[in-house]
Amino acid sequence: MIFTVPNLVSALRILATPVFLWLLIGADRPAAAGWVLVAIGASDWVDGYLARRLDQVSELGKMLDPVADRLAIAAALIGGWIAGVIPWWVSLLLITREVLLAVLTAYLAWRRRARIEVRYWGKVATWAVYGGTASFYIYAGTGWAFFHWWAWIYTVPALLLYYFVALQYLGDARMILGQEDAPVSSG
Repeated sequence: MIFTVPNLVSALRILATPVFLWLLIGADRPAAAGWVLVAIGASDWVDGYLARRLDQVSELGKMLDPVADRLAIAAALIGGWIAGVIPWWVSLLLITREVLLAVLTAYLAWRRRARIEVRYWGKVATWAVYGGTASFYIYAGTGWAFFHWWAWIYTVPALLLYYFVALQYLGDARMILGQEDAPVSSG
């Protein structure tokens, strides 16, 4: 099933990423860009909830959801680094993790036609990254100290959890790749 409500939400999340970039770069409105990022992050939860609630979980949806997340987070981190909204080292650590997992995911898809299933803590970490990065943007646009502190309250645990889950994903990948090396029974 391709045309489902959750897939539509995921597609809208993907389409919101250029809007985010335009607000940041084209309109120089970092706070507005931050609020768009909040909406993208919140709708991440919505599409998963609707997929389960409406019994519309699909293979396409399982691909679209992480793609929407990766695009939005990459845009937020790279854009934030360039615009000076997010500390460079935070962006570097998060982008490095994203690139490593993207390479791993592509390798598994090519080598085994397999993918790693999203973990609950992976979703929590992604949600925290959305919250932290969006708060940096809102702070940059408003100067409200609350959002500066909120950004750090989200970002530090997000970094730790993001890398912890990355290690779990590496373990999952090892298991998938290990299945390839198992001896074949001639039964």
